Amino acid sequence: MKLSTQHSALSTFPTTRLRRTRMAAWCRKLVAEHRLHTSDLIWPVFIQEGKNKETPVTLMPGVSRLSLDLLVKKAKSANQLGIKAIALFPLVDDKLKTPNGNEALNPKNLVCRAIGELKSVVPNLGVIADVALDPYTSHGQDGIVEKGQIVNDKTVEVLCKQALVQAKAGCDIVAPSDMMDGRVGAIRNTLEKGGFHDTMILSYAAKYASNLYGPFRNASGSAKALGNADKRSYQMDVANGDEALREIALDIAEGTDMVMVKPGISSLDIIRRAVDFGVPVFAYQVSGEYAMIKAAAANGWLDGDAVMLEHLLAMKRAGARAILTYAAVDVARQLA
Repeated sequence: MKLSTQHSALSTFPTTRLRRTRMAAWCRKLVAEHRLHTSDLIWPVFIQEGKNKETPVTLMPGVSRLSLDLLVKKAKSANQLGIKAIALFPLVDDKLKTPNGNEALNPKNLVCRAIGELKSVVPNLGVIADVALDPYTSHGQDGIVEKGQIVNDKTVEVLCKQALVQAKAGCDIVAPSDMMDGRVGAIRNTLEKGGFHDTMILSYAAKYASNLYGPFRNASGSAKALGNADKRSYQMDVANGDEALREIALDIAEGTDMVMVKPGISSLDIIRRAVDFGVPVFAYQVSGEYAMIKAAAANGWLDGDAVMLEHLLAMKRAGARAILTYAAVDVARQLA
């Protein structure tokens, strides 16, 4: 607000009293600038092999790994609550993990089977498949490792094949979360050549090398393989904002349909700046952000439900069109 405007507003008191519209709940609702809708929510789900199997994730209260039969059942209920899309993250058997992540290219792998079952039972639910190798590699990195380095171009070749396998399985959106250079354009070209002109790309365009991913890596099984290694040679430095905009601009030029910013609540400035590109911006309330709220609520330090809604609404206020949150189903029930 400019200084002259501030002086102008101050000079009109008591004629202008901004508290008037805040006095009653009904009026606050009428004048609210932003609202959180169930249709804004995307539900990230961990999937596992087995039948009628639900395994709680210790570091993420309220979150479980689901076998495919339970996944379909719960996804149908989520869709009935108004949730429009689901994002899949597999727990891959250690026996299937290799240095090159070959299981990612298996058309009958866990993710591909999950896509098929979801589309057959809940056809109106959008299915997002993660394009990255870390669930499938024995070293836990998102790419091919040679001489201790994650090699970019060879990794992109594999990611293209993975995205094509997922598109053939029927997913609506492929979501490269690896942060390799040039992968969006390569994946787009692969999809076009394969005839999948309508398969969308959600690029993790501004994915920071955050310390808030720990619970996710535990749930997905990559933490043990990764060990003390990190992903700072390809995920973004948390100190950089302008670089995030360069990443986003490049992904848009290469053909992405929407862009992801993560972590969500600690990247509100990036979300706000990304909106100016004119493409849909998604935010990810990552596992650590979710877990911190749950832990504080369990200790009685804050109202967990209220803070969860406040954080999600802050991402909407910053400009996010949609939000990935592990609390999607609980929030949908609250909004209903």
